[in-house]
Amino acid sequence: MFIADALSEFATSVKYDQIPRSVISRAKHLMLDAIGIAFASGKYEFARVALDGIRALGAGDSDVIGFAERLPLRDAVLINGILVHGLDYDDTYLPGSMHITASNVPTAIAVAAHTRASGRDLLTACIVGLEAAARIAGAAKGGFQRTGFHATGVCAAFSCALVAGRLLGLTSAQLTMAQGIALSTASGSMQPIRDGSWTKRMHPGWAGAAGITSAAMAHGGYIGPQAAYEGHFGLYSMYLGSGGQNAEPDIVTSGLGEVWELQRTSIKLFPAGHLTHAFMKATIGLVRKHGITPEAIESVQALVDKGAISLICEPVETKRRPTTSYMAQFSLQYGIACCIARGAFGLAEIEETSFNDPALIALAQKVGYEEDPNSSFPRFCSGEVSIRMKDGREFRQREVIHPDEPAGDDEIIAKFMDNARSAMPEDRALALCSSVLSVDERDDMQSFSRSLAQV
Repeated sequence: MFIADALSEFATSVKYDQIPRSVISRAKHLMLDAIGIAFASGKYEFARVALDGIRALGAGDSDVIGFAERLPLRDAVLINGILVHGLDYDDTYLPGSMHITASNVPTAIAVAAHTRASGRDLLTACIVGLEAAARIAGAAKGGFQRTGFHATGVCAAFSCALVAGRLLGLTSAQLTMAQGIALSTASGSMQPIRDGSWTKRMHPGWAGAAGITSAAMAHGGYIGPQAAYEGHFGLYSMYLGSGGQNAEPDIVTSGLGEVWELQRTSIKLFPAGHLTHAFMKATIGLVRKHGITPEAIESVQALVDKGAISLICEPVETKRRPTTSYMAQFSLQYGIACCIARGAFGLAEIEETSFNDPALIALAQKVGYEEDPNSSFPRFCSGEVSIRMKDGREFRQREVIHPDEPAGDDEIIAKFMDNARSAMPEDRALALCSSVLSVDERDDMQSFSRSLAQV
């Protein structure tokens, strides 16, 4: 049996009533987190520009989260994926360095509304996608980033084909074809992390549109390769290059339907690349513990995983002086400077007034880095920060973010409310929170999708 066959069998056979209650609850909270971020993204320039560009292609009957505009199905998924991922505040499945909700949640909501599916149907399909995405990315052992591919954009094309296919009623054989078709659509370059451009934001939505396209074509009888993952020119050999020998494709199917990897995805508490989070936690910890002030610092040194250096530390001058919000979100030097000077890194820190702040820029110039000989990536995201004071004292702290890093339901709800309140009154945010967390009790996902639009 090919990997695609096993995923197809899983996608068609899993039943809502067979899924553990803890998995269903976690999936609903992951959906809530994604939707809240989408609301918060609506006020940013990248969201307005993307929507203006896409709606020029024509209107449709699918909803955009937080906006009155209605677009064709795949265009709506593209924009909603941009909204969920645009602030880089969405969850991360650390073993695969993948954002599992940014593609699968918009795809599930849009296709469920399109097919007039029930809430249980939507949630079951979404869970299929979240689980498949985590496993497909995890099998690469962090290799996609090392070859310059964005795991989210690449792997979600396959998982979204399963989500859309399940909701469109594809057979197991057709779903295998859909994954084979998706192999020719998977994409996503990590170049934006180096230059601060916007295209990484569109990867999840593009993957969702690709997955829907793949499922629709397979439903119509189009033929794709069966060995989409393990083939000679399959996912792992093509996208991982020489690193393909380190991949473990068996991870995709081992314990499938019994062990639920989606529960291990981490909820972000900083709107920045996950590779920077351990450093931010360490820096904030040092500042609080020792009462460190910016003016008393001589220098800062960070120990960084070899593979992460090119993503969050280089080019050095660009990272020390970010010129866009996206560049700021993937600058270790700027992030550490914010955590020293402000004791936090939130949405305010990706505003232009912050990354143009001369004091923060000056502090970022003091932040250096070197390769971490004890890095635990991709199993864990570790970060060590050493702050040398002008009086000769030196303080050091190391943090490790585990795949199972806890983020309780209350924390996720609080984060949703904080994000949603930036776009709507408190009472509407509370009503939407309740609606999302009870989505499996609703009969018609078209009305649910409409409720997420700002009309």
